[in-house]
Amino acid sequence: MTGLAVCTLAAGLHAQPSEKKLTPGDYITLYKDDAITEMLSQGIPASITLAQGMLESGNGNSALSVYANNHFGIKCHVGWTGETYIMDDDEKNECFRKYEKVLDSYNDHSLFLKGRQRYAFLFELPLTDYKGWAKGLKEAGYATHPKYAEQLVELIEKYKLYEYDKAETLPARPVTSARPETKMELRQTLRFNRTKFIIAKPGDSFYKIATEFDLELEDLLAYNDLTKKDKLQAGTKIYVERKRRRALEPYHVVTRGETMKSISQLHGIRIYHLYKKNRMKAGQEPKTGDVLFLKHKKPLDPQSN
Repeated sequence: MTGLAVCTLAAGLHAQPSEKKLTPGDYITLYKDDAITEMLSQGIPASITLAQGMLESGNGNSALSVYANNHFGIKCHVGWTGETYIMDDDEKNECFRKYEKVLDSYNDHSLFLKGRQRYAFLFELPLTDYKGWAKGLKEAGYATHPKYAEQLVELIEKYKLYEYDKAETLPARPVTSARPETKMELRQTLRFNRTKFIIAKPGDSFYKIATEFDLELEDLLAYNDLTKKDKLQAGTKIYVERKRRRALEPYHVVTRGETMKSISQLHGIRIYHLYKKNRMKAGQEPKTGDVLFLKHKKPLDPQSN
């Protein structure tokens, strides 16, 4: 593939993962909050994300998950410019995405589903309909195993993962990272597309968040394309730094109900640049099924001349 970073050759260079294996319970404890974060910010049931992660990564014990933090088996595909990991899969020496941390894998999994038209119908299902999501993922071609949907449902029901689909806010947890990104340990601070963000909690206000992160209120609102008249809802993704000029993914397929603002928040790209890359006027909204350019400018339509 072109434009890819130098690949790390897995075969023959790495030992197998440690003999100390994670149990399903260990995996759930470690990553349930990441799954809830994705549910609150991206709209994918936490139970589905967790079950897929458990199944695809062997409860976090596969070589791909240990050495590349890739818990969903996502391959490089055209347009991926991040680090890569090479290993044998369906074919020899296949290219897989490599992440700095597991949360990046979880977030990329959400973008993978949201950015492809064949999964768009899933986002019309309730978050609590894990059976519909599992069946839909199989029908849309996420996996080739004939029992993939049944495997997901079995994991969800065996470990009661559906309980996490009821979460309305991210539970507080102690900071354990070697490079903590919280301020005064008041809340968990996340990072996507090299930009820090938080998930708003019940009782939050824009002023409270701005004060907590030593920001001017006007700056916080500008980072998120908001005004003082906008209301803050729990579970909303709020950036505490300016978003980037371009996204990690090259394209986004618009699903029903999405707006330029919501897509800007989803991908961590400034709305001004989102409009500019797609040659759209400020205030113009896309239609369901439209393909938006996120990294490069949309080519001119020859028929428009």
